[in-house]
Amino acid sequence: MHEEPRWLDDHELQGWMALASLIFKLPAALDAQLLRDNKLTLFDYMTLSGLSMSPGRALRLSDLATMISASLSRLSNVVKRLEQRGLLRREPDPENARYTLAVLTDAGWDLVVAAAPGHVEAVRRYVIDGLTKEQIEVLRQVGCSVASRVSEGLAAARPPTPEDHSACLAAAADDAAADDAATAAECAAAAEAAGESVAAGKTVAPRS
Repeated sequence: MHEEPRWLDDHELQGWMALASLIFKLPAALDAQLLRDNKLTLFDYMTLSGLSMSPGRALRLSDLATMISASLSRLSNVVKRLEQRGLLRREPDPENARYTLAVLTDAGWDLVVAAAPGHVEAVRRYVIDGLTKEQIEVLRQVGCSVASRVSEGLAAARPPTPEDHSACLAAAADDAAADDAATAAECAAAAEAAGESVAAGKTVAPRS
């Protein structure tokens, strides 16, 4: 017999619906501003911004994916598009050729510098300026708590295995272009790391 679902009471439902509305509306609003002013999506901006704040303006794709809470397969598609625009480039990691670095170009740096003021103003307009300092602290705590529970839930549901990276490998295989070989190698290295963690009976993030 199935257990009765733990239905939300009215107060819990209102809280959830408010969060769901935020999840849907805020990214769309931030996307709209960046697309209008800089021809970037929010995901594009986060990718370039993450590189701009990294030593040497470079990061392994797997580390960049972790930084911006993205899958490696989704990031690889965005990185390829940004590379075609001359905003970043991919090159082998000199410390381990199986990994690929995303490196911010001068054009990418200039675009991030140009886009940052408008993006920050949009964040202030839609989020920060409408809250008190106390509410911002509550927002930080709620965001961290929910994000942590989501990560724990995903990890507990099924520990990562090499097969978990098959979507990334398939995405690279679907495009026969030579420059996707680097992404496939990055996926394979991440898959090997996942396999090692499963063999050890524990879950770890892709090696850095």
